[in-house]
Amino acid sequence: MRVSILSALTLLFRALASAAPAPVPQEAVSTTTLPDGATTVLPVVASTNTSVASDQLDDLASFAADYTNSTFNEASSKQKRGGCTLSNLSIRREWGTLSATEQEAYTKAALCLQAKQAKTPSSLIPGAKSRFDDFVGTHINQTMTIHYTGTFLAWHRYFTWSYEQALRNECGYTGTQPYWNWGKTAETGVESSPIFDGSATSMSGNGAYVAGEGNVVLGGNGLPDLLLPRGSGGGCVTSGPFKDMKVNLGPVSLGLTNGTSESNGDGLSYNPRCLKRDLTTAVNQKYANATAIVNQILKPKDVYDFQMTMQGYPGSGNIGVHGGGHYTIGGDPGRDLFVSPGDPVFYLHHGMIDRTWWIWQTLDIQERTGAQGISGTGTFLDSPPSANTTLDTVIDLGYAAGPPVTMRDLMSTTSGPFCYIYL
Repeated sequence: MRVSILSALTLLFRALASAAPAPVPQEAVSTTTLPDGATTVLPVVASTNTSVASDQLDDLASFAADYTNSTFNEASSKQKRGGCTLSNLSIRREWGTLSATEQEAYTKAALCLQAKQAKTPSSLIPGAKSRFDDFVGTHINQTMTIHYTGTFLAWHRYFTWSYEQALRNECGYTGTQPYWNWGKTAETGVESSPIFDGSATSMSGNGAYVAGEGNVVLGGNGLPDLLLPRGSGGGCVTSGPFKDMKVNLGPVSLGLTNGTSESNGDGLSYNPRCLKRDLTTAVNQKYANATAIVNQILKPKDVYDFQMTMQGYPGSGNIGVHGGGHYTIGGDPGRDLFVSPGDPVFYLHHGMIDRTWWIWQTLDIQERTGAQGISGTGTFLDSPPSANTTLDTVIDLGYAAGPPVTMRDLMSTTSGPFCYIYL
């Protein structure tokens, strides 16, 4: 079922009406017991001090890793997990902790994927020229059924993992999918981070500075405008491994810095152009700082609240850590909900989305990896109305990757096709 872009934007803008986030209470802790009987102390509310919140996030991530490792020591763990064991468990790490060799191996594999012939027939997506484009095209075609839906979290988990597998199986990459810890760049500034500093070991730097740009304006439809500041670039990326890459698909709904948007129809035709970025530390610091991340993990008690907080509640004025990451990148296709995987750093961003979900799931593993860990329907904010998403709902990535799987296969990072955790 297809929804017009105008209708999509109307629904999305309702999630972004201006309002100040609620103040975060002072930190507190509780004692939690691991499956092997060991105990650990965890925060129960996010600190308003981002340095303290960063430590809280480290504690929560360590707990999630320890919890997963301890379950492998259970007598029945191998039976429960199928082929996932401690011996083949993969570890996903933050970009800045990788060695220069590991960083360069990842970007070389991404460039390799961009050089390989697309699998998608040109009759379906005429502009898809590479295996990298297969993923972008799939995301464009499914955007309205994978955001503000019951599949949002699991679909992107499978999508990111499938991209990682393509890098490994088709381009000889031997590492794992790295992630972007937004809390770190909120402290250091985006442009000085190892991800965006423009060096040979980065994911490429900022776009060239474009003078005279204004704010990005979100809102409309009778709701107050939400203004996001422009970043420090705006033009073509000029440094790092992806300075010469071409974005072939889109735009579909590209937010510009003059309050308008740009579209090239359905975004599926061939439209080669440079990769643009408009790195915006102010957006990172407001919506995806360490306090926001820890609050995202600790405050929601059910998956509906978790995924809506992450994407931005309608009328809340908070674009969530999901929107915070995308609008920190900015540019083209960074500000395009449909085409955003056209920037290779998308996968580091969604690595962190998945890490955040993984940590949250581990705090109540039985509830949050089963049927109660799913909420929503199959359409964007249930418009038009559609069936509820269940454990039996099928996820199909088309020509990007396969095979189709059910939601039940995607609820844990150590079951179904998966066998990984995060540090």
